[in-house]
Amino acid sequence: MRVVLAEDLFLLRDGLVRLLQAHDFEIAAAVESGPELTAALAELRPDVAVVDVRLPPTHTDEGLQCALKARRDRPGLPVLVLSQHVEQLYARELLADGSGGVGYLLKDRVFDAEQFVDAVRRVAAGGTAMDPQVIQQLLSRRAGDDRPLGRLTPRELEVLELMAQGRSNAAIAEKLVVTERAIAKHTSNIFSKLGLEVSDDDNRRVLAVLAYLDQDR
Repeated sequence: MRVVLAEDLFLLRDGLVRLLQAHDFEIAAAVESGPELTAALAELRPDVAVVDVRLPPTHTDEGLQCALKARRDRPGLPVLVLSQHVEQLYARELLADGSGGVGYLLKDRVFDAEQFVDAVRRVAAGGTAMDPQVIQQLLSRRAGDDRPLGRLTPRELEVLELMAQGRSNAAIAEKLVVTERAIAKHTSNIFSKLGLEVSDDDNRRVLAVLAYLDQDR
C-alpha cells in the first residue's frame, strides 16, 4: 500500500515513515509543505494520504485544503488527517462529499502504533476513522437536542459514536458485549431516525457520521 505523508516536523515525519514501513506500507513520498503535498498527490497517486492539518507556508489549514483539493481532483482519494487539537470543522469538511475514505485523528493517537496503523488501513479501504475525542465533544454538546440526533436513545448514540470511529458492526458488538444482531437492529433504527433512505449500508454509515458531526443541521 503506497502512502504519501505530509508532516512539517522532521522527527515526527521520520518516526511516521519508520512506523508505516515497519507495517509493510510503501512510502511514496514524505513531504513537509503544502505545495510539495499537492505535487506528490497529483504525480504519485498513492493509495492513501496521511496529512498534518497545518503545513507551511501558511501554517493554518494548508494540509487539509491540499487534501480536499486532491479529493476533488481524484474523488474518493483516501485521506487521514492528523491534528494537534480537536477541530470539528475539519472533520465536517472531510466528510462533506459523503464518499468515505476519510479519517481525522489527534496526533496523540500516533503514539498508539496499533490504533494508528489500523486507522490508516481502515481509511485506505474506504472507511472512516474519527478520533474518539471529537465524538465525545459532540456528544456533550448535543444533550437535549431536539433535532434528529436528539431522537436517538442513549444506546443508539453509543453505537453511532463507535460507528463514527470507523468500527464495523462486529467490532461494535464486541466492544459493547452484545450480539451483532442487536447492533444491526440499532444501526437500522439510527438510519431510520436520521431519515437515511435504504441504500448501500457503507454509504449510509458515512452519511450517518456526517449528520453526527454536522453541527449546523
